[in-house]
Amino acid sequence: MVRRSWSRWIAAKTAPGGVAKLSANQQDEVVALIEAGPLACGFASGIWTGPRIGELIRQRFGVSYHNHHVPWVLHRLGFSVQRPRKRLARADRQKQEVWLKKRFPAIKKKPPNAAESSSSATK
Repeated sequence: MVRRSWSRWIAAKTAPGGVAKLSANQQDEVVALIEAGPLACGFASGIWTGPRIGELIRQRFGVSYHNHHVPWVLHRLGFSVQRPRKRLARADRQKQEVWLKKRFPAIKKKPPNAAESSSSATK
């Protein structure tokens, strides 16, 4: 009698997902296009957006992705979402450093001390 291992059927597996709309060569080409930048691809400004990348893929390869699905495609290709940090154009960086390191910690709320906030008589 042959004993079968049931663990291979019980083990958790990730869902394989659907078939990719872009071939491996097309995916490599998309990576190269993104790394070249939007200006090299014929766009007016130098910032990539999800809808713009979706439009690039549709124009080049005839494959349409919904705007909400483009970030998943980019994640599979090894890219991550980057958001620019907002800063005032005329801000004094030295004053900002002083405020962050000295003033902000002084006014920041601190968690109450556990001994002081205890309502019971025993400690």
